Amino acid sequence: MSQRIAFQGVFGAYSHLACQELFPAAEYLPCPDFGEAFAAVQNGVADIAVIPIENSNAGRVADVHFLLSQTPLHIIGEHFLRIRHQLLGLPNSRLQDITRAISHPQALAQCSNFLQANRIRPEAQSDTALSCRILLDDGDPSTAAIASSAAAKIYGLKVLAADIENASNNTTRFLIMSRDNIIPANDGGEFITSLIFKAKNIPAALYKALGGFATNNLNITKLESYLLNGKFISAQFYLEVEAHPESIAYQNALAELAFFSDSHIYLGTYRAHPYRRI
Repeated sequence: MSQRIAFQGVFGAYSHLACQELFPAAEYLPCPDFGEAFAAVQNGVADIAVIPIENSNAGRVADVHFLLSQTPLHIIGEHFLRIRHQLLGLPNSRLQDITRAISHPQALAQCSNFLQANRIRPEAQSDTALSCRILLDDGDPSTAAIASSAAAKIYGLKVLAADIENASNNTTRFLIMSRDNIIPANDGGEFITSLIFKAKNIPAALYKALGGFATNNLNITKLESYLLNGKFISAQFYLEVEAHPESIAYQNALAELAFFSDSHIYLGTYRAHPYRRI
């Protein structure tokens, strides 16, 4: 029986393309939002969820960071997908007639230069490929969708302009989420460990909490904060460090972090993707 892989969006979305690259023989389960994709795995409806966490041009996917602190799922891998955006129109549309483009906010941000240069007004939708469905239902030849070339084929749309993203290296990083905490063997390879912690509300708590990583010569590759419960006096931090949890250096650093934090949540350890060294 093939694996079932959950993703946010509809068929033709970039998350769907990432699933196909990672699990080419799997069954794919589209979900309307990230919460449902997480829940599908948590409830046993799907085996794995493939979730975007950040883009090299548009930054982090904010909703995912909040969900990571609430889910019992574990991160077991990462994947990097080169994102090529196409301006898609109806069969009778022309580029010079397009006045509005619909897509996910991340895609619109990643194509902002093209849209501004062509005086096309961006309008946010919940998903890139879903924007193709909306365009078909709307039937307006002055509206275009920004999505993948795969979505163009699925929904029978015409590519009005190809590869319109701002940056030629536009890349989205995905997390592979599982119910099982699958920790790779500490065989001398390169690993990333992800966790969330809440620093104590005292002066220099964050500085001291992170000090153990510096003194143990561990490289923090990501540190992002977000407020808790809408309050401006307390923040959580999402942290990624190049370390395996079995290493003495990591254990020493974690002990120091625990002393200066109110809580921490271990999310998972996984092999660093080769794209990191490109």
